[in-house]
Amino acid sequence: MRVLAACSLGGAGHLQPLVPFLDEARRHGHETLVVCPPAMTSLVEDTGHRWWAGDEPPEAAVRPIREQLPILPAEEASVLGNRELFGRLATTAMLPAVRQVVRQWQPDVVLRDPCEYATAVVAPPLGIPTAQVAIGLAQVEWGSIAAAEPALEAHRQGLVHELCHSPYLTRFPPSLDASPFPDTRRFREPVSREPNVLPDWWDGSEAPLVYLTFGTVLGAMTIADGVYRAALDAVAGLDARVLLTVGGRYDPGRLRDVPEHVHVERWVDQADVLGVADLVVCHGGSGTTFGALAAGVPIVVVPMFADQFANGPRVVQAGAGLVVKTSDGVDGSRRPPGSGDVGQLRRAIETVLGEPSYRRAAMAVGAEMEAAPAANMVLEALLLRS
Repeated sequence: MRVLAACSLGGAGHLQPLVPFLDEARRHGHETLVVCPPAMTSLVEDTGHRWWAGDEPPEAAVRPIREQLPILPAEEASVLGNRELFGRLATTAMLPAVRQVVRQWQPDVVLRDPCEYATAVVAPPLGIPTAQVAIGLAQVEWGSIAAAEPALEAHRQGLVHELCHSPYLTRFPPSLDASPFPDTRRFREPVSREPNVLPDWWDGSEAPLVYLTFGTVLGAMTIADGVYRAALDAVAGLDARVLLTVGGRYDPGRLRDVPEHVHVERWVDQADVLGVADLVVCHGGSGTTFGALAAGVPIVVVPMFADQFANGPRVVQAGAGLVVKTSDGVDGSRRPPGSGDVGQLRRAIETVLGEPSYRRAAMAVGAEMEAAPAANMVLEALLLRS
C-alpha cells in the first residue's frame, strides 16, 4: 500500500511526528512518499524517505509574519491567527503539487501535518482516508481549524467538519493534553535504533549535561543573535556540560565569547542527547518539549512564539520544569529573551538541576506516554480502513 505524508512550511517539528509512521510503513513493506515545500526537502531526505516538492509562499509574504511572531502578545488568539495565516498561504502554494501527486501516485492513505491543508482539500473527495498527526496540543490544533474556517470552507463546504472528525493521531499524554477531537488516537513512538554515544566534547567531565536548543526556525530570524547571547550568558560559569544546537539556518561562527564548557553544533539527533541529558532548556516547541518528557528529562521553557506559550504551562502543571517569562514591551507585547532575562533564566536552570522532584515528575509523564499503543498498531488500523 502507499502512504503519503504531507508536511507544511515549517521546521523539523512539523516533519518529525510523521516520521514514525513512515518508518513503520516502510518496515512493513509499504511505499512511502512525502509531499512538502522545497525548503523542507533536505529534512525529508535526512529521514531516508522520498519526497515530492511542491511550492511555497513567496518570502516577501512569509517574512513579515515570521518576524512578528516573537513580539506578538502571547494570547492564544494571536497564536491561532498566525498559524491560520501560514496555513492559508501554504495551502494556496501547495495545491497544484498535491493534486498532481495524488493523481499520479494514487496513495491509499494520507497522513498530514495539521498546518498542511492542501491534502485535506484534495484527498477526501477521492475517497482517500486522511488523518492528521499532531505537532502540538490538541486544543491548539482544534482552535487553528476554527480560525481557518472561512478560508477552508472557501475550498469546499464541510471541510472543517471533515477535519474535526478525521482521525487525530497524537503522541502527547492525556494528562497534559485533553483532546476535543472525537476520534483521538494516541500512540507511542517506536525506538528505531540505539542512541549514538555523544562525543566527549568536554574532556572527560562528568558534570550534569544541559541540552540547550531553540529549534530549527529561530536561526532564520533576526532575533537569533540576541536570544543565543542571552542563553550563553545564562549558562556562563555553570557547573555543567552544555550542548547548544542552533539549526541549519544559523552560522555558529556568529556566536562570540562561547564559554569553554559549552559545545555548539548545528544539529545533533535529539534521541542521542535526551538519553543522557540532565536538563533541557528550550523554547517549548512541541517536539522538543514532549520528546524530553518522553525521555523523563526535566525542562526549562523560554517561550517565544506559536504554541510554545501553551506548552510551557503544561510542563509546570506536570511539575516537570519551569517557565521563564520574558519581559513585556511597553505596548504589552511579548519580547524575545534578552540581556534583561539572563538572571531569571540562570536561576531557573539551577533550580531544576538542583531539585530531584522535577526529574521524578518528568519520568512519570514519560511512563504515561510509554503506555500508549505503538505507532504501527495505529497505522495498521488506518490502512485497514483504506
